[in-house]
Amino acid sequence: MRLIMVVGSMLLVGILLYSSMQQTRDKYEVCVNFKGMVHCATASGATPDAAIRSAQDIDCSMLANGRDETMVCVGSPPASTREIK
Repeated sequence: MRLIMVVGSMLLVGILLYSSMQQTRDKYEVCVNFKGMVHCATASGATPDAAIRSAQDIDCSMLANGRDETMVCVGSPPASTREIK
């Protein structure tokens, strides 16, 4: 019974480590130009789209004032996108 618990615990830790590594597989730097101001942020994600979206959300939270401006900022395309290896 003890062996089963040890093996099960090791398996659970392995699965958690693997899934954590997959969530941060792709890393991007994204620069957003909004109302004449530029901000660049770096973010990681499971996919390139998720990483880019996360970095753009960070940029827009720094540049926009209020919910309406944030929605406009997030809806606009980034000024630049660069993959970080």
